[in-house]
Amino acid sequence: MLPKNVLYYGKEEPLPEQRELRAGPLSLVYEEGDLRYVKLGDREILRRVYVAIRDRNWDTIPPVLSNVQMNIAADSFRITYDVENKQGDIDFFWQGTITGDAHGTITFAMDGVARSTFLRNRIGFCILHPIRECAGQPCSVEKVDGTVEQGTFPKYISPHQPFVDMRAISHEVAPGVWAEVRFTGDTFEMEDQRNWTDASYKTYCTPLSLPFPVEVKKGTEISQSVTLSLKGEVPEPRAESRGAGLTFSLGQSPSGPLPRIGLGVASHGQPLSQKELARLKALNLSHLRVDLNLSQPDYESALRRAAAEASALGVPLEIALTLSDAAADELKGLVTVLEQASSRGPAHGVRPTVCTWLIFHVAEKSTTEKWVNLARKYLTRYDPEARIGAGTNAFFAELNRGRPPVGMLDLVSYSINPQVHAFDNASLVETLEAQASTVESARQFCGGLPLVVSPVTLKMRFNPNATGPEPEPGPGELPWQVDERQMSLFGAGWTAGSLKYLLESSVYSITYYETTGWLGVMETEKGSPLPDKFRSLPGSVFPLFHVLADVGEFAGGQVIPTTSSDTLQVDGLAVRKDGKTRAILANLSPEPQQVTVQNLGRRVRVRRLNETNAEEAMLSPEDFRAGEGETLQTSGGVLELSLLPYAIARIDTV
Repeated sequence: MLPKNVLYYGKEEPLPEQRELRAGPLSLVYEEGDLRYVKLGDREILRRVYVAIRDRNWDTIPPVLSNVQMNIAADSFRITYDVENKQGDIDFFWQGTITGDAHGTITFAMDGVARSTFLRNRIGFCILHPIRECAGQPCSVEKVDGTVEQGTFPKYISPHQPFVDMRAISHEVAPGVWAEVRFTGDTFEMEDQRNWTDASYKTYCTPLSLPFPVEVKKGTEISQSVTLSLKGEVPEPRAESRGAGLTFSLGQSPSGPLPRIGLGVASHGQPLSQKELARLKALNLSHLRVDLNLSQPDYESALRRAAAEASALGVPLEIALTLSDAAADELKGLVTVLEQASSRGPAHGVRPTVCTWLIFHVAEKSTTEKWVNLARKYLTRYDPEARIGAGTNAFFAELNRGRPPVGMLDLVSYSINPQVHAFDNASLVETLEAQASTVESARQFCGGLPLVVSPVTLKMRFNPNATGPEPEPGPGELPWQVDERQMSLFGAGWTAGSLKYLLESSVYSITYYETTGWLGVMETEKGSPLPDKFRSLPGSVFPLFHVLADVGEFAGGQVIPTTSSDTLQVDGLAVRKDGKTRAILANLSPEPQQVTVQNLGRRVRVRRLNETNAEEAMLSPEDFRAGEGETLQTSGGVLELSLLPYAIARIDTV
């Protein structure tokens, strides 16, 4: 049997301990040297405050804490600790001091020294303002020269820094009460982190207008501080509702059609077995994505394999083409390959059926008009009905900064992953609502074109902003694109949350993950190449398979909007087809949750996926899916539902 934590989130190590604190009227959470969820009553002021050490490729060097000292009172606290950030040639040591007083002032200071000479892109504080409370709201920014600028937190995702040369920023958090955040030790500026699906505005140092990477010489000392204080008549603190009275409600009317949902071809190169094909058919996929770099000599074999697998699944291909400056010759050669496959007949392969072309260029982060024109010129010869799209093969930020040539396109595309800046479970959950922000913002400049989110992965597939080669994983270490949570209940819950926000945003299509392997929806029959690190079961499906299958059974149906009273604890989605309604709820937290589900029918069937049956569902998905669960009577359409940690519940109205 797999250990419980492996079922929960892919590894045995316990989650970091969270300590709830108060600083007078403010509540907050301390976690391994960071501050999270600073609130005045139910109003979140800051999402997180932490220190980041970023190397020349923007990789975050993990901190190792020691000598943690805590002095905690009912309405104040003082915490000190030591930190080492060591990786490769980087060796940076710093001491942290965090204090909170009874008046609601919190100060976070760091004093560090470089113990080696290394290249860095950033060292220092990051302060996150939450999007839900701040988007579109006014703020006041004090500049380093002492002047004050009146501004607004961007409603739509800002492609560039909304504020620079910052010394302090204030915003109203209650009538007549302003929260001021003041910085020392460097010049700070703000970026809109929704560009990378972080649900926050991040204030950070050092300005990106300065050259990077920068050499930090051994012995260099770095000291900074951040102070949060309240200005005005602070109201008496009220009891918070966090963790109590959770509700999840279904809307009455559909918000739009269910988007097309597909998968990517497995990057490990192994063909699909008959059992894997049968299981993938249960997902009711709309397409299969394959990536082809036309300057590489092996793309023809990748195309043939993808075409054969798509044909076996009964779906068309979404082909992501990466072109070079020799694009005309490359496209001409591709069309020849396609036409030869068509003319030779079944004995020589499968004629590729293409629903969508996504056009990229090897030297561009966002595709320009020239390459789209060339692609349309050649590819419409093969199939004039296939849609031609472009945008970015990387983050939404690249699309936002390099606006697509909408007049030449049928579709606009970008990819999503939740791990650009933070990597813990809580931070990944926070990114989910920001996926909807990318869609809302893209619509401001895409001229009504359908939006393709492709692919959605748990980690980035490549680093478009690296200034040097990515380090190879050490012996026995997972490749940096692989996340052990792919095979876990957490991975299923995160997938359900992603589906919720993208489905309710009415995108045209979504591509998730890959078919098989540790980047896929199921393990290969051979099993994990590193079974001690990626602890999947050979020949099994991952829990997220069942989430995609539950939605896939409603392919061609409609999306029902849903509302959760605490999206960081429990969230989900609902779909409807042929008079049947299905809700999928996910406990996104490590604690059991009691949820009041509203606006259901009089009778429902509930099937749970949790620690008690996860292995059975992974090893025998056919048997698990054949079970309907328990039939329950609701109270006027209201159901009290208990969810174990990281559990998934499927609720069908009978």
